[in-house]
Amino acid sequence: MATVPDETPPVAPAPPATPAKSPRSQPLLPGGWAAVIVVLGVVILLLLFQSPARVSLTAFEKIRDAGEIKTLKLVGTDRAYGELRDPKGELAKSLNLTGGQFTLQLPHSDNLYRDVVDAVRDADRKVRTEKKDDAEPVVVTVEEDPLGAIGPALWFMLLFGAFAAFTVFVVLPRLRDSGGGGFINGYIRSPARRYEKGKTRATFEDVAGMDAAKRELQEVVDFLRNPDKFTRLGAQVPKGVLLVGPPGTGKTLMAKATAGEANVPFYSINGSEFIQMFVGVGASRVRDLFKTAKENAPCVIFIDEIDAVGRMRGAGVGGGSDEREQTLNQILSEMDGFQPNETIIVLAATNRPDVLDSALLRPGRFDRHITVSRPTWQGRLAILKVHTRNKPLADTVDLEKIARAMIGMSGAELRNLCNEAALVATRAGKNTLEQSDFDQAADRVRLGAKREEAFGDEEKKRTAYHEAGHALCAWLEPKADPIERVSIVPRGRAGGFTLFRPDEDRVDHSQSELLAELVVTLGGRAADRLVFGEPLSGAIGDLKHATKIARLMVTQFGMSDKLGPVSYRVGEDHVFLGKEIVESRDFSEGTARIIDEEVQRILSEAEARAYELIERNRDDLDKLATALLQQEELDRDDVNRLLRKSPQSEPAAVPAEVPPADTVISPKLAFGST
Repeated sequence: MATVPDETPPVAPAPPATPAKSPRSQPLLPGGWAAVIVVLGVVILLLLFQSPARVSLTAFEKIRDAGEIKTLKLVGTDRAYGELRDPKGELAKSLNLTGGQFTLQLPHSDNLYRDVVDAVRDADRKVRTEKKDDAEPVVVTVEEDPLGAIGPALWFMLLFGAFAAFTVFVVLPRLRDSGGGGFINGYIRSPARRYEKGKTRATFEDVAGMDAAKRELQEVVDFLRNPDKFTRLGAQVPKGVLLVGPPGTGKTLMAKATAGEANVPFYSINGSEFIQMFVGVGASRVRDLFKTAKENAPCVIFIDEIDAVGRMRGAGVGGGSDEREQTLNQILSEMDGFQPNETIIVLAATNRPDVLDSALLRPGRFDRHITVSRPTWQGRLAILKVHTRNKPLADTVDLEKIARAMIGMSGAELRNLCNEAALVATRAGKNTLEQSDFDQAADRVRLGAKREEAFGDEEKKRTAYHEAGHALCAWLEPKADPIERVSIVPRGRAGGFTLFRPDEDRVDHSQSELLAELVVTLGGRAADRLVFGEPLSGAIGDLKHATKIARLMVTQFGMSDKLGPVSYRVGEDHVFLGKEIVESRDFSEGTARIIDEEVQRILSEAEARAYELIERNRDDLDKLATALLQQEELDRDDVNRLLRKSPQSEPAAVPAEVPPADTVISPKLAFGST
């Protein structure tokens, strides 16, 4: 490109173009002069009708008796105006009468002339006689009220006119401002937060432990980057992707990383933000959100907690909500309105996919479901490395050991664990995070904080034998989960606990394994009965857990010989989440009685088995209880040393396969005294 010669006169830069304002945003009169005129008119009227200072009837009688009234004018039957003889006298100063003038609201009287005029003249004559004053007598005049009955109406009309002018010329232009500053326009606009591309955006490198979900979403990223790659072969990438998973597994982070990886704008909104008090606002916000997204395509729209607005229509207690259903209908309509060449991806997240409306999940809308499950130990290790990047770790910290121990923890829980370990180290005045800090943080996160109240010797003894019963049954049952730790230190709502570390790569559970778990769960209650001769109330948590397992064995797993391989549905759907108006069941009263009998039989046999094991090994029970009273906590090695050998097999070093998404594996607790 050629340069401009030096002798060419410089061209003055053009003034910057002023963006044209929308005619709807302009007031009816330019510059807001209408409001100024209205205000000035009101001020002038107030000045014109300004009246002298009003005095009370007592003050008027004082002026009258002093003979200081020079003139008195009666207007109508309820007002009087007067003037003092000495405007600067002591009486005028005491009553704060500017210019010596005053006004009086007259009381109602059948003979106003006699009660007021005659009284004023008599008092004036009396004072002038006593003072032998040659001053002019008081001048009294009577006038009719020019306004009469229309006076109050006139004032009302003036005030109403001023208010109407202010509304028309000032308020309405702001309400209908189409440029975004109007109140109504701001109320119906979408509150979605926009994250610009390239500005502190998360990418797939910032997401650890979710390799399967990243592989699924990589196709979406490729479509946003290069849509022609898919359209040239007639392929269409799903416009809606539903992220399903338990809370805290990183669904929102995955959606942000998808937009960041594709380097496109990201609009984030919560499902509850669509719902407002006024009907129609939610649908308007949906239209505004999708309109903005189409104007900035390619982009990603993320709706978090979509079950707040996408629940089944016309179901649940009291029927459906008109506002919620209108909002859902608008979402369905907008997703149907996408053109094949529009590069807009709608991501949504929920942990309750079972309550979503079927129209929302059909092909063409949210037809691709990606499960974001809890991470395996490899995923937990990667997450721990991400969350400890900015924390100084001691050489003794073994992140792999921590990852293997934190079975069932989500990404949010692991982040909380790392933060809690940093807080523990800070309270101790350390410069680095040590392994003991992570151990204390794990206890606090999983079990709760230590309780400060001191238990008596008898209470400690009960708790020690109760937890020893759990540990002994777990040690004697070959198919029970390995023991991790036994403690009588009160934490949270429990007076003690027995912590197990289940084998993570075990997805299925056999009938014998579930029966062994029931024996271990009821081992504390069996120890209470054996040692103290009666059951104790501290086993309430054990009973709830055991009853839940036994009922699942009978109704869901087909592990009852009387009922056979049948699955019985019992109140699976909460009435407030849609689907069912009442708790339903698909079996008779006779079958329900058999189910209760089978649950009771399984629990009774498990308790009898636990009682038998503890009774045959009473010496080992006493050893464990005594050691707990002395040390308060025992780990797996301590238990094995006390009981001479370990009949349990150690868990596999590396999990063989990843558990399915709907399986939640967590460390099992058998709580003691509460």
